[in-house]
Amino acid sequence: MKAHIVLAHPEPKSYNAHLARLAQQTLEGRGWTVTLTDLSVEGFDPCEKAAHYKAPLNPDRFDVQSEQRHASAEGTLPPEVQKEIALLEDADLLILQYPMWWHLPPAILKGWMDRVFVYGEVYKSTNRFENGRFVGKKVMLSLTVGTSPETYAHNGRSGDIDLMLWPVNFSLAYVGYDVLSPHVAYGVEAGLRYSDDDVVAARLKKIEEDWVSRLQSVEAEAAIPFNGMSDWGDDGRIKPEAPVYSPFIRHRSEIEIE
Repeated sequence: MKAHIVLAHPEPKSYNAHLARLAQQTLEGRGWTVTLTDLSVEGFDPCEKAAHYKAPLNPDRFDVQSEQRHASAEGTLPPEVQKEIALLEDADLLILQYPMWWHLPPAILKGWMDRVFVYGEVYKSTNRFENGRFVGKKVMLSLTVGTSPETYAHNGRSGDIDLMLWPVNFSLAYVGYDVLSPHVAYGVEAGLRYSDDDVVAARLKKIEEDWVSRLQSVEAEAAIPFNGMSDWGDDGRIKPEAPVYSPFIRHRSEIEIE
């Protein structure tokens, strides 16, 4: 088995970097082949722009999808993008490791998705969801948050973690991945500020133990369900008989409040 880890944190000594290395060591200890991209260390540019395309289709006006499609067809995608696509293609499992910042992934990870999930090479109208480039491969979000599980519950002050992570998971499902339940490390910010506290140190140790334990059988985990192309009608709306799995895609026009 092969895995690719993408780390999105600007500090090489961060707890996120530690969790990424721990995942690499754990999987390699099980006989996996593991590659790791540290986006900040490698200086990955998260901003999609004309300067990345040396032989543009239209040098006068930058249209992202047109240039991505043209570069895909011509084999002229930026080297760093080609490298990541090749690593994704070779991996059975993708792990995205990052801290939750302002209720979202860091900009460098969103930019990685913008640039690596290119139109043409990775997806197009006939290649998405159950027909996507990465069908048969699994992906998992592994992230750290600063507060407790209670604050990220359905009625917590930080917001429902499942809903907050849905857009990223949906994008991964869009390109064909089987999306596993996210692995959320709670209370990490406080833990790093007060790492001399025995209680906090024990919590961080428990986070690491749980992470290692989960990776022992990650390849056997079932995926989160998402709607596929067959669930939508010609008008682009969910069919009445199709199941729904998230408030983001629902049969009713309003969300029921308990």
